[in-house]
Amino acid sequence: VINAGDGVGEHPTQALLDFFTIFDELGLSLDVDNGNNTADNSHTGPLVVVLLGDLKHGRTVHSLAKLLARSSLKHELVLRYCAPASLEMPAHVKEYVQQCTDVKQEEYSDMSEAVKGANVLYVTRVQKERFETTEDYEKVKGAYVVDTSLMEAAPQGMIVMHPLPRVDEISTDVD
Repeated sequence: VINAGDGVGEHPTQALLDFFTIFDELGLSLDVDNGNNTADNSHTGPLVVVLLGDLKHGRTVHSLAKLLARSSLKHELVLRYCAPASLEMPAHVKEYVQQCTDVKQEEYSDMSEAVKGANVLYVTRVQKERFETTEDYEKVKGAYVVDTSLMEAAPQGMIVMHPLPRVDEISTDVD
């Protein structure tokens, strides 16, 4: 049985694609075969992943946080959550991740601080369709926009990912 997603809950198939992309782009390897695998491992130090945007409704970030936390990384994992106050990562996801070993969770409100030392910036859109009123949506729409000034402050080699569709959370100047 393949679960392709369930509303605001999970999106495991997207998480698998994102997981592969992160590992492929950063040259990571898993701690398989009792740590004796011979896969190329060009990444050193902790893996720092920033999850940015609508973390409350973003089913892709729910699944990705859980998958990364459950994976057998050869690296410490640092998950940084950066979202408007009303769109923070749900407690049930953070509690799930907390049960896993070698995972540190951090919360940020400032994007510039969140990306310091990051390897991955995973951006999600604020989902207008999840809000009860247009006014509530307007309060948080555009709260976090990845632009060239943020990218100039980000570490060299940090990868930027987005599960799509994209609205205005990544400036076209970053393309």
